[in-house]
Amino acid sequence: MWRDLDPGTCQSLSGKRAVGKGKNDWVGGGFRVSSGNYFSILEAEQFTLYSVADYLELEELSEVKHEYLGGTIHAMSGAWRRHNEIAGNVYRKIIPQLSGGPCKTYIEGVKVHIRTEVSDFFYYPDVVIGCDPSDSHEQYLEKPSIIFEVTSPGTESTDRREKLLAYQTLESLNHYLIVSQDQMRVEWLRRAGDHWEVLKLTKKGDCIDFVEPEARLSLEEIYEGIVFDPVEE
Repeated sequence: MWRDLDPGTCQSLSGKRAVGKGKNDWVGGGFRVSSGNYFSILEAEQFTLYSVADYLELEELSEVKHEYLGGTIHAMSGAWRRHNEIAGNVYRKIIPQLSGGPCKTYIEGVKVHIRTEVSDFFYYPDVVIGCDPSDSHEQYLEKPSIIFEVTSPGTESTDRREKLLAYQTLESLNHYLIVSQDQMRVEWLRRAGDHWEVLKLTKKGDCIDFVEPEARLSLEEIYEGIVFDPVEE
């Protein structure tokens, strides 16, 4: 069930992709197909499946980050400067607020592992916060509390559909925030019992107020230093 809410102005709104054919085809973050023809590349994309263990081993050696979707491996595209600046603002503003507590904040380099009845998935959120001390794997989190994804032209549909559905299966996740890089706009999805509420924030003074962990972000802070083109506003 979905509910759209009006956030108001800074009010306390509290709420709790290329695939190689085998290990030897992964070279310096790219892929090599022995026959070198287009048919072989298509064949590899359609039929090669990797185990989670293989993916994690290969990812450690790769210069390019890849996401894992039910046995297939997909290279991530490079981010725009504005995308990085916005993610950096979120990370920089959250870190001091959580200092000294059990919650840890990570930017871009730590994966989230999602287990479903069908398969496993690994994504790289732009910013992720984990608060469970038992969630101690060095390469990924399985029990994140808060996830931020900054949209870009190549990822926006994935952030709103595929990742949204996958992240909502995580029992630990209480907040998922989709942050636009083209305009001042944040969609805040927060768990409320057996459903999710959706808040749309578009003004500088609008605030995201977390209770657990206790932290607050305004849109003015998230978009600090960001200048939008006139046609984007």
